[in-house]
Amino acid sequence: MRFWRRLKFIFKFHKSIPFFKEFFFSKDVTISKKLASVLLIAAYAIFPFDAIPDFLLFFGILDDIMLATIILQQIVKMAPPSIKDKYDINIK
Repeated sequence: MRFWRRLKFIFKFHKSIPFFKEFFFSKDVTISKKLASVLLIAAYAIFPFDAIPDFLLFFGILDDIMLATIILQQIVKMAPPSIKDKYDINIK
């Protein structure tokens, strides 16, 4: 079930951009949560270790997409309920 939720999240990501913008510019989110989010994104960009190599075309790219969605879902989990409710974003 997680795979399908993540796949759905990918296709609806463009609707989440205002949420992420407010997450990083909101005073309701602590500096430590913003810093942790930036570090997760930076670590993913700097250390591109793959469980499945990219030369396996579809599966290698799918591996990267799934890891990116896990990071984005962690950011959503760290967001305060007020921002989640405003954008109707809930991840279980």
